[in-house]
Amino acid sequence: MIIGVPKEIKNNENRVGLTPAGVAELRKHNHTVYVQATAGIGSGFEDAEYEQAGALILPTIAEVYKQAEMIVKVKEPIQEEYNLIKEGQLLFTYFHFASGEELTHAMIERKAVCLAYETVELPNRALPLLIPMSEVAGRMAPQEGAKYLEKPLKGRGILLGGVPGVKPANVLVLGGGIVGTQAAKVAAGLGAQVTIMDISLNRLRELDDFMPKNVITQYSNEYNIREAIKTTDLVVGAVLIPGAKAPHLITRDMLKTMRPGTVLVDVAVDQGGCIETCKPTTHENPTFIIDDIVHYCVANMPGAVPYTSTLALTNATLPYAVKLANLGWQEACRRDAALRLGLNVVNGEVVYQGVADAWNLPMVDVATVLETAHA
Repeated sequence: MIIGVPKEIKNNENRVGLTPAGVAELRKHNHTVYVQATAGIGSGFEDAEYEQAGALILPTIAEVYKQAEMIVKVKEPIQEEYNLIKEGQLLFTYFHFASGEELTHAMIERKAVCLAYETVELPNRALPLLIPMSEVAGRMAPQEGAKYLEKPLKGRGILLGGVPGVKPANVLVLGGGIVGTQAAKVAAGLGAQVTIMDISLNRLRELDDFMPKNVITQYSNEYNIREAIKTTDLVVGAVLIPGAKAPHLITRDMLKTMRPGTVLVDVAVDQGGCIETCKPTTHENPTFIIDDIVHYCVANMPGAVPYTSTLALTNATLPYAVKLANLGWQEACRRDAALRLGLNVVNGEVVYQGVADAWNLPMVDVATVLETAHA
């Protein structure tokens, strides 16, 4: 198969879809890999390293799309890329269609095969291609929150871990999954008083067993959230419904009950956000203020630490990329149920329920698409 790795052009996105090691692995299976010039620079990988691994370097993004049968990326294509996508071309990347109506319609129109990292799902409901970036974003959330709690950045002016004789900050983490767990660990490690909420009592029991003593668990409901935010300094939104929009757990009216300078970090922003007033921001302009509450809503948080993020991501995605290249997407998805769940849009048809529901679109059963797809 011919594989293309374009340079990411989303604002301040420095990750890259394949490392040189990933190229070398695909070359072992006799696949051709085209990498756009300087695609890996932001993550610390020079063009020469890709060439040594067996990649062919192309000067422009248009040439990469033109040559490739499968595009391996990190973030969803943006408007400048739409017209470069060919009918039947496989795009293997994060899409988050449920928060991007324009993107959804564009991929339907281009008749691309869109296999989304975030909906590849194992039988135990784990999301193997989302986990590494969830771990990074979760660990970053308290780090970013701590920074924006500083007074010059319009925060409350409170040190997350406090000092002897002065209470530490109160941190509320909404969601006890991968992001929430990592966020709670880091916030606790910095010395904050942390409350983590979830709707699963089993998960709360698990968290209670291994979290440090400065982390308490609480059942998540509207009443408990409303009470907690009155004395919270930092809120981390970490709620995920695979492939669908995140629910709004903090609504606009709740902001007025918070103390001025409270910081909200919504890690769920790329799925629509679990804070109603959230809207996607960039690393260039990461925050905005509503009702004296600081909102940090960067949609590609791991892009700020691209070396770590790229290695973590490709550790997870490479085995699937090799399978797709070796077998073709049709056969790979027939054989691998987890990979099959990654299909969101195929040849102009929506094949994932969460995407269809988000934009009120008709859905075709993925099994039907695979039966009729030609290798």
